[in-house]
Amino acid sequence: CLLSKLFLDHKTLFYDVDPFLFYILTENDERGCHLLGYFSKEKESLDGYNVACILTLPQHQRRGYGKLLIDLSYELSRREGRLGSPEKPLSDLGLLSYRSYWQEVLVGLLAESPTEAVTIDSLARRTNFTPDDILHTLHAIDALRYRRGQHVIVLSEKALADHARTLKKPRIRFDPDLLKWTPPVFSASQLRFL
Repeated sequence: CLLSKLFLDHKTLFYDVDPFLFYILTENDERGCHLLGYFSKEKESLDGYNVACILTLPQHQRRGYGKLLIDLSYELSRREGRLGSPEKPLSDLGLLSYRSYWQEVLVGLLAESPTEAVTIDSLARRTNFTPDDILHTLHAIDALRYRRGQHVIVLSEKALADHARTLKKPRIRFDPDLLKWTPPVFSASQLRFL
């Protein structure tokens, strides 16, 4: 939390870290483990947040580590059987990262099955994004239309072209099959101070 406060001006500081779990991303070499970034997550989030704080250190930004951490947070939500969303408000850079990630995933799903009927709820089940985050993203890329008395999702040529460009960029991909993790279960005494 103290580390994040150095780089995130709106960061609220918690000196008691007991309510949080921290997922640390490191790069390992012969000299040891080097911190690239992390995200924290409340042990018990009443608002359904899957990320309390996320940070990629400035010298490691723009290398795909942020999206890798976001990907991991949604995989953890998937294994918990929940929808997830980051704690709001997001920093400017955090909002850009999440918008880009949500757009990449949603346009990818919609583009691979263009004639399949989908609903916001079905997209939420497939992505573990909250319906609000899905609607926000679809609105941001101007993909929501009202036709013949119902709302429909229409991907523009620009959204498809942006997605095609994104696919050409090399990106660190998270392989969920390699994750060995089960949702932690906390006793009442472990959660009593939350």
